Amino acid sequence: MDKPISLSVKNFLIRKMAVDMMISEKTLEIVINHQFGSALDALSKYRTVELSGFGKFVLTQKRVDRAMKKYSSQMEVLNNELAKEDVTEQKRKQVTATMNTVENNINALNKRIS
Repeated sequence: MDKPISLSVKNFLIRKMAVDMMISEKTLEIVINHQFGSALDALSKYRTVELSGFGKFVLTQKRVDRAMKKYSSQMEVLNNELAKEDVTEQKRKQVTATMNTVENNINALNKRIS
């Protein structure tokens, strides 16, 4: 079963596992979201998490700095886009939504390093 372009990897895996294991997609989604939430909590608390069969993930200051630099440059580009006078209302909404996502990423990263 090949992954359709329209599905995210997560949704594809949930759908495939649901069919293979004969479990509802909703149940699998709840379990997977819980597992990833727990992994993120462990990563923020201990700065490391190991997933059996996938490897060990470590949050280093270098990675944090790199991510913050990326998010800062994204915010600058988005602010410049909003500052343009010929921005349509639809584009303004899209840029604002993207800015909210970037801000959430920055806040999540700040929680992990504090």
